[in-house]
Amino acid sequence: MRPLTIILLTLACASWSVAQDKSDTASSVKHTIVASPGDVDSIDHIVAALYAVISGPAGEKRDWNRMRSLFVANANMGAVVETKAGKPRQIDFSLERYIETSGPYMEKTGFFEREISRTTDGFGHIAHVFSTYESRYHPNDKPFERGINSLQLFNDGERWWIRTILWEGESSTLKLPKKYLGHS
Repeated sequence: MRPLTIILLTLACASWSVAQDKSDTASSVKHTIVASPGDVDSIDHIVAALYAVISGPAGEKRDWNRMRSLFVANANMGAVVETKAGKPRQIDFSLERYIETSGPYMEKTGFFEREISRTTDGFGHIAHVFSTYESRYHPNDKPFERGINSLQLFNDGERWWIRTILWEGESSTLKLPKKYLGHS
């Protein structure tokens, strides 16, 4: 990119940023579902709440409003899957689409996911979490999948919010590196 283009883009972004009202920016994050303060007061608690809300036995409804309360409005979710040709493919969806498609399956079969290790990096009001997980149909079952949930988090000065989650499971050709397995 040419230097003049960079300068013009920088000025446009700065002008747009200054023109934004702080209350408009804050309201774009918040929605009508109020989170339990203990779910969102720390990175540890928001990650634990995420795993808790999706986990449960067959026949148990999940508390989808609790899940909604963890996420910013218009949060992004996605998964990396392998095509039949062996190529990685990213699938994007909204939180509502996740609830609509995964909810009935989890409630029918039972689904338990737990964190086995975590790597967190943060700066200011943002954090990135690599949360290594194991998934089971029943708490005592052997895991049917392991992988990494990559979460981007934002703290608005009052609480933590999940902005994005992108995950990828292990496969026959992709194994979890030891550095993401912690002491488990």
